[in-house]
Amino acid sequence: MDVQKLETLPPPPGVLNSIRVGFDVVSGRAVLIILPLVLDLFLWLGPRLSFGNIYGAFLKNWLDLSGKAGFPVKDVQVLTDSVDKFSRINLLAWIRTLPIGIPSLLSGNVPESLPLRTPFGVQDVIQVSSILGMLGWLVLLTLVGWVGGGLYFRWISETTLGEEEAGISPMRAIIQTFILSLVWLIGLMVILFPVAFMVSLLALISPALANGAVLIILMLSFWLIVPLFFMPHGIFTRKQNAFHSMFTSLKMARFTLPTSSLFVFSVFILSTGLNYLWSVPSYDSWMLLVGIAGHAFITTALLSASFVYYREMNNWLQNVYERFRQAGYSK
Repeated sequence: MDVQKLETLPPPPGVLNSIRVGFDVVSGRAVLIILPLVLDLFLWLGPRLSFGNIYGAFLKNWLDLSGKAGFPVKDVQVLTDSVDKFSRINLLAWIRTLPIGIPSLLSGNVPESLPLRTPFGVQDVIQVSSILGMLGWLVLLTLVGWVGGGLYFRWISETTLGEEEAGISPMRAIIQTFILSLVWLIGLMVILFPVAFMVSLLALISPALANGAVLIILMLSFWLIVPLFFMPHGIFTRKQNAFHSMFTSLKMARFTLPTSSLFVFSVFILSTGLNYLWSVPSYDSWMLLVGIAGHAFITTALLSASFVYYREMNNWLQNVYERFRQAGYSK
């Protein structure tokens, strides 16, 4: 074996350099932030889609039936207060889909009280009238989120890496987004339901056992963070189909876990930490516009950086494989 060829292996791509390139790309093309900016403006200044009336009616009927049946209901006040909490949830935030979607600062925010005031006055509320209507809205918003997310990822990857390398067609981007998102959603449900059931059973036996199980699950889930994070990237950087993209992400995570974990951790710290800053202004202050714009810029730059890192890391792996192959043949 030719040891000299292995000793001259290039270092893996740098995390900071990939992030710098991503920020340079978005700084030079500020129009790239338009989709997350428009989405948050709509969630902020547009109407709120609420299912509070449905939940309130369901809870009232359940309490009435429990009283007539003679079943004691504990913490009635807590249940009653939960109506206000669910009334503050905006179903339109469901348009923020995972793992491919348009990033949003306000999709995960629930206002502290109602009525919700914006710089234009009290936000309009659209009440969903039935369970079937709510399910229809959720399906529609999910489909819109997948379409918008696929086009957004395609736009960022093509601008970052060039049309020749990442020039996937819009229709193919949407179709592969649908496939990957469905597989991801089904896999998430298959994993979460048994885990939630197990933790609930342990909680009935002992809260300490349940807490220990949750801690172990969180530690094990660390190994899934990197492959889950990069699962969509093969679609938009290498024109792969959804299944091939998932396989490539798993293979990359297997060989580059320490460095790739550092990149994912850096992205998480930057985005999450700055979200606290962007969320400081109240809903009725125009200063929230600064937070929305800042969030749109940072998340778009980090997405661009992730495409750069993914491409460079896979090129580095290919180079390493080639060096090992050549060294093995030169015995």
